[in-house]
Amino acid sequence: DYKSYQALLHGGEEVVSILESMIEVLDDVTSLDKESEDTAIQMAALACIGQRLEHLDGSFMMALDLMIAQASKDKDDKKKQLLDVIKETTLAQLTEKASPVLQIVSMLSHTPDKEHRRQILRSAAGGGGIHSASGGGTVTVPEGNLLHIANQANDLINDMEEKPKVNDRKLLAKLILIREEAHDMLGGGILDERNKPGLKSLPAPEVVNFISKLVAVRPGPLLREKLENVMRGRDEGADVEMEESQEGDEVELLKNVKVKKMKMVLPVRPGMFLETVTKLLGGMYNNKTAAGITVQHLDWTYRTTLEILQEIAHGKHSVKNETNADNTKDFKTSSS
Repeated sequence: DYKSYQALLHGGEEVVSILESMIEVLDDVTSLDKESEDTAIQMAALACIGQRLEHLDGSFMMALDLMIAQASKDKDDKKKQLLDVIKETTLAQLTEKASPVLQIVSMLSHTPDKEHRRQILRSAAGGGGIHSASGGGTVTVPEGNLLHIANQANDLINDMEEKPKVNDRKLLAKLILIREEAHDMLGGGILDERNKPGLKSLPAPEVVNFISKLVAVRPGPLLREKLENVMRGRDEGADVEMEESQEGDEVELLKNVKVKKMKMVLPVRPGMFLETVTKLLGGMYNNKTAAGITVQHLDWTYRTTLEILQEIAHGKHSVKNETNADNTKDFKTSSS
């Protein structure tokens, strides 16, 4: 639409301006080897972006992504390298300006190993400090309250899941893992007093209906497949498709009708689903009704969903293949 087009033009002008400034700086640099050249490019980007950071907005990143995709399509490696450096430098500087809690969430989202994520959370809760990074080297972890970290991740999850389409399921899976792991590390887990406001809110009926179907299926490969399909945006988790076939005032009327429908019939979102399972488990533990097949079933579902989200977020190599077999065995043993 017109507004998006204008925003793209504005963002594109900012990208071109930064590129031109970087090229001016780099023109004075000659006779460098590959490593020195990369360093010079990064330094030029830091200098040029730092001067404009206060004026950059969402249109800048939108135009930057579009130009990176075009450079890749045109196989213009040099241009793509410069644009990639601009994007990485911009994101890094924005992260540094962000609140400590948001910095921790960003750090956790780039940490594929679960134990490393827990170490970062422990370090943040303990006042922060220097922490070894999963890919080597060290990172500085700022101080952060576990509940604030979980709530920050939850706000981002809600923002993504309330839209008709989830554009980045990998990022969504990372944020859900962060929220669940931060909650798990609170003193009383799902029964912690600080979790009660969330546990008292009503779950979405679509999620309750889906869980009702799951309870009828015994834990194992079939149930895991059903969970994975929904977590990846298939079956009951498929995104809402919006159609616009009318013109003039009828288009606005149609939009309003569709928005109302969408609020009534939402897909099952991963974050919403896990939150509901947690509420059900919390209610059973609080009411001392946890000694039954249903709670074992829900606990298996919860743990298996986390494994699936870990695979979506960071790849299958990060999850042991035998875990599900062990979970199924545990369920069979305890239920018998």
